[in-house]
Amino acid sequence: MKEENLIKEKSYKFALEIIELYKFLNFNQKEYVMAKQILKSGTSIGANIEEAQAAQSKKDFLAKMSIASKEARETLYWLKLLDDSGYLKNYHNKDLLFTEINSIINILTKIVKTLTGEK
Repeated sequence: MKEENLIKEKSYKFALEIIELYKFLNFNQKEYVMAKQILKSGTSIGANIEEAQAAQSKKDFLAKMSIASKEARETLYWLKLLDDSGYLKNYHNKDLLFTEINSIINILTKIVKTLTGEK
């Protein structure tokens, strides 16, 4: 499977997990502000990857994948903040979220570096 297809699949599944986390934070933890932030950044990753598929140029593709990478890093920040502040203490898929966001960041970093010629 090509890396671009892998990242599309992983980011979509991750977005579904983020939606579940959002529900948990809202209904169980009564946390609304950070929940909304992580919902936005966590679902934006896949949206930008999907937009990249219709890029008009390599530069446009790179720009969208770079935005997806930034959104992934922002999502990791919110996950860490939620975890360190105790909001994820009883969340059943906490480990999966951290594993997946780190995997997504690694894949996106590799894609961006390959496209820019970095090593």
